[in-house]
Amino acid sequence: MIVDIHNHILPGLDDGPQNWDEMILLAKQAVNSGINRVIATPHHKHHHKDHFYENNPIKIIRLVEKANDILEKNAVPLTIYPGIEFHLHDQIKLDIEQKIEDFLTLNNTGKYMLIEPPCHHLPEETDEAFKLLQTAGFVPIIAHPERNRILRSNPSIIYNWVKAGILVQVTAGSINGTHGKRLKNFSLHLLDHELVHFVASDAHHHVRRQFELISSYKYIENHYSLNYRKYLEVNALHTINGAEIKISEPTFIGKRRQYFFFYNHPLNHVRENSK
Repeated sequence: MIVDIHNHILPGLDDGPQNWDEMILLAKQAVNSGINRVIATPHHKHHHKDHFYENNPIKIIRLVEKANDILEKNAVPLTIYPGIEFHLHDQIKLDIEQKIEDFLTLNNTGKYMLIEPPCHHLPEETDEAFKLLQTAGFVPIIAHPERNRILRSNPSIIYNWVKAGILVQVTAGSINGTHGKRLKNFSLHLLDHELVHFVASDAHHHVRRQFELISSYKYIENHYSLNYRKYLEVNALHTINGAEIKISEPTFIGKRRQYFFFYNHPLNHVRENSK
């Protein structure tokens, strides 16, 4: 069973599919790639261009039920589970204190919570917010930290988070190189230091932003190990039933030149020399 824990497959909620036909096409692309379970994680508290996405957990759960009915009627062998991608905004501490019911966990198990940092900064209350969530019994999962400029410049922040029990999800397209050399270099650097606990697609569209999960797993199996791939696959499966995830002991991560375009991670040289 292959589970994708981060995608935008539900229609009409954010910048994912805009209707049921587009949702079905994206679902078929997931199945054709080898995925049979996905946790839908629409944006919440997220500004994107001229839009602000704010999604109610009850609405998400009901839409997941409808989506699964539609997929069954169209003979698409994909099961969708509810979730949310909560944006790490500047007032997140207040939301935790006053609107914790908005924080839908992955598959609504009350355990794993997908948190998306902004791209260009980290709110001052970030560490305090994570501690509040953990005190309340939740396990934060940081979505695509490789996109955040502050984290790329200070990767020890991620190391400290992991040591504190926070989990990390890297995007498949970052590992595959779809999102550019800089994000690939940094993602591989996180893998090198045992700082990745999940890989997910962050799929939005059946053509423009597809489910790339399986190809990234193959990359990890070929360039790291089969055990590393299996570890990531099992972790994703555990989020569905809220099971405990064993955190591999990370190694300290410091600053490296690989956050810049002129630097190539050694695995990029391997790939280029094998052509």
